[in-house]
Amino acid sequence: MNLLIDTNVILDMVQRREPFSDNSKEIIASCIKQKYQGFVSAHSLCDIYYILRKDLSVPQRLKLVEMFCQFFTVIPEKANDFIAVVQNPNTDDLEDGLQIQCATKCDLDYIVTRNIDDFKKSSVPAIQPSEFLAKQL
Repeated sequence: MNLLIDTNVILDMVQRREPFSDNSKEIIASCIKQKYQGFVSAHSLCDIYYILRKDLSVPQRLKLVEMFCQFFTVIPEKANDFIAVVQNPNTDDLEDGLQIQCATKCDLDYIVTRNIDDFKKSSVPAIQPSEFLAKQL
């Protein structure tokens, strides 16, 4: 099972956002243990590094990025990915569009996110962490 882990799921785990952190931690741990193949977009790592600047030190944030690079497949975005997103008439949000583009081009099974409403027009189904774990896919 190939999963794109959305930025909010990673932030839920790192920032211990309740009631979401336990589910996020379980899914990320399952990817690290290779129960599932975890994917993360390159732009998510940049976003996470920036967003966590008030919560974690530079060395802590760098270690987090390194961990995701070691245990997850990082999907790079190129100019043609951005062009595909901005030319898509269904694009309402660049970041979500890039997540969809990354999941689509890698033929992933799910986008794991808490913001499933943002992915209604995605060709790759979006699923909430709690729903994914309940199904024990």
